Amino acid sequence: MKTLKIHPKDNVWVALTDLKKGEVEQNVTLLMDISAKHKFVENDLNTGDLIKMYGITVGKAKQAIKKGEQITTFNVKHEAETFDHRNVNLEWIKPDIAKFANRTFMGYHRADGRVGTANYWLFVPMVFCENQNLEVIKNALLSDLGYISHNQYQSFTQNLVEAYHSNENLETVSVDTFVEVEKKERVFKNVDGIKFLTHEGGCGGTRQDAETLCRLLAGYICNPNVAGVTVLSLGCQNAQVQILKDALNEFDKDFKKPFYVFEQQEIGNEELMLKQALRQTFIGLTLANQHTRQPAPLSALTLGVECGGSDGFSGISANPAVGYCADLLVSLGGKVLLAEFPELCGVEQELINRCVTDELAEKFVKIQTAYHDRAKAVGSGFDMNPSPGNIKDGLITDAIKSAGAAKKGGTSPITDVLDYTEQAKNAGLNLLCTPGNDGECTTGLVGSGVNVLMFTTGLGNPMGNPICPVIKISTNTTLATKMADIIDMDAGSVITGDKSIAQMGEDLLENCIATASGEYIPKAVALGHDDFIPWKRGVSL
Repeated sequence: MKTLKIHPKDNVWVALTDLKKGEVEQNVTLLMDISAKHKFVENDLNTGDLIKMYGITVGKAKQAIKKGEQITTFNVKHEAETFDHRNVNLEWIKPDIAKFANRTFMGYHRADGRVGTANYWLFVPMVFCENQNLEVIKNALLSDLGYISHNQYQSFTQNLVEAYHSNENLETVSVDTFVEVEKKERVFKNVDGIKFLTHEGGCGGTRQDAETLCRLLAGYICNPNVAGVTVLSLGCQNAQVQILKDALNEFDKDFKKPFYVFEQQEIGNEELMLKQALRQTFIGLTLANQHTRQPAPLSALTLGVECGGSDGFSGISANPAVGYCADLLVSLGGKVLLAEFPELCGVEQELINRCVTDELAEKFVKIQTAYHDRAKAVGSGFDMNPSPGNIKDGLITDAIKSAGAAKKGGTSPITDVLDYTEQAKNAGLNLLCTPGNDGECTTGLVGSGVNVLMFTTGLGNPMGNPICPVIKISTNTTLATKMADIIDMDAGSVITGDKSIAQMGEDLLENCIATASGEYIPKAVALGHDDFIPWKRGVSL
C-alpha cells in the first residue's frame, strides 16, 4: 500500500512512500513529486474550501489547489472545528483484555497505596540559588555510591589529550572507538538512583509562579517512584518550604516518606549545611533501600502519553497504537493521562462528548479557551504550534498535528480533567493541561502522578525524565534504525502493514509491563536523560 485515506470523509490522501509526478494513485494523477508523510488532494479545491483529515476540518485552501497537488503551508492555512456544549456520546467498545486480565507487574508499594515503577531519592532546591549546592552534593554522592562511573566520553577526551600532546592530527582520532568502562557496584542495590531537580525558579517571578513550582515539586515528592527527598532552601525566596508542605498535605494527608529540609540562612555555614544534608540523606537511603519490588495489579499503573518531534506518520502509526495500549490499560482499571492542550485544537468537541459529566466538559472548555486566549493576547495562537520539523515532515497545520496527537488518548470515556499540577485520582482517561512543549509536558505529567510514560516521535527526540521511565516509540522504521540508541520500540510496522494498530498496542503494553517491573530499562533511563522543565503558566505552545 502506497497511500492511505485515514477517514472516509477525508479529501486528501497520505503518501506512505515517496511518490513521483505522473504516477496514478487512487485514480488521481500526481502533478508533482509527493514525499512520504505528505498529502495530496483527490479533487480540485477552490479558495476557501476546507481540508478534511481524520474526518474533521484541519485546514482551509488559501488558493485553488488542483487534483493531484500536494497541500503545503503556501496553499493551505490552519482551520479547525468549532466546539460547543456536550452531546452525550459515551458508548465505548472496550478492547479485548483477555491476554492481560490476570497480569501483574513488580513494583514498589508505598504507604499511600500507590505503586512505583522505580525507587528514587530526590534532591529538591526551593530556589535557583541552591542549584550550585546541589551540584556539589551530586559530585560527592553519585560516583562513590555507584550511580555514575568514568564514561566513554571522558575516555574519548583522554584520547584527544594524548593526541594533542603527541602532536598528532586531531582529525585522525577515531570517533568510532568504543571504550568499555568499568561500572561500580551500587551501595544501595534497591535504590535506582539519586535525582536532582535543579530549576531556574523559586524567586524573582510572580507569587503564582512560586506556588505553582511548589505544587509541581510536591507532585514529584508524592510520586510513587520516589522513596524520599532532601530539600535545600535558601530561606528568603518566594517558594517557601511551608508552601511545599501545604501542597504535600493536600496531595497526601498522611504523608510518610522521609522528608529532610536544610535552610542555608538558618544554618549559616555552607559546608556545615552540606555535610548535614549528606549525612541525613545517607540515613534516608538506608531506609529507601529496604523497599523491594512486589507484585502489583496493572490497575496500579498511571500511564502518561506524549509526542515530540512528530511527523506525518505520528497520527497513523505510533499515536493510535499508544491509544490502543491506553484503552487496554483503562479497561484493566489503570489511569492514563493525555496532555498537550495546544495539540488538542480541533478535536475539542470529540473530547467534550467523551467527558462522563457536564462539569468535566465545562472544565475542559474553560481551561482550553483561557489557554488559547492567552496565546492570542500576545499575538500568537495554537495555529503557530507546529515546528519547522513538523511542517517539513507533513504536519502543516496545528489541526493536522492535533488530530493525530489526540490519538494517543485512545477512545475511552474521559473520567477527569486536570489543571497543571492537579493530581490524577480517577481511574480511566484523564486530560491534563500542559503545553505541547516536550520538556514542560513530560515534567507536568510526572508531577501529576504518572509512573510510566510513552513518548512517540517521528523525527527523533532524546527527552527523558528524572524519576519516570520514558519509553520512546518511533513512528517509522527509518528513524528506529537511524537513532537506535534512543528508540525503544518501532511502530513502523503499522505503516508497512506488517502489524495492525491493535497488535502494536498490545506489544506496547507488554513493554510497559516489563519496564514497570524493572525488567526492561528504556534508552532514556540508561542514557541519563533527566529533563525537568517547570512551566510558569505563561504562553508556551
